[in-house]
Amino acid sequence: MTTDPIADYLTQLRNAQMAHKEVVAIPASKMKIALTHILKQEGFVRNYKCVRDNKQGLIKIALKYSDEGKPVITEIERKSRSSRRVYVRSDKIPYVKNGFGIAILSTSRGVMTDRDARQAKIGGEYVCSIF
Repeated sequence: MTTDPIADYLTQLRNAQMAHKEVVAIPASKMKIALTHILKQEGFVRNYKCVRDNKQGLIKIALKYSDEGKPVITEIERKSRSSRRVYVRSDKIPYVKNGFGIAILSTSRGVMTDRDARQAKIGGEYVCSIF
């Protein structure tokens, strides 16, 4: 039993990139699919595919590397945990690495990046930051 599936998801991504894997398979959930979709939109992963099975399903993520073979995701950090939730207002959304990274928020309008949340002027739970 996992107490924080999002932290496990981020750890599996981090470990797979450090091991230079091409594809990583992670158990699916709506939140993980939304996070993976944002990673694809922002160019941190090449592609992803949701595979259905008789259980909860899998997300197969094709990881992205630079021309030198270095992982595109250099830093990925969970901010809000099950033991300590972190909520931010729209005017207090942090900039990750002075705007070079992204923060992912879970808002009342769904999971979105910090840029989209600032533009929509809504806050939410600060899920993670990626650089």
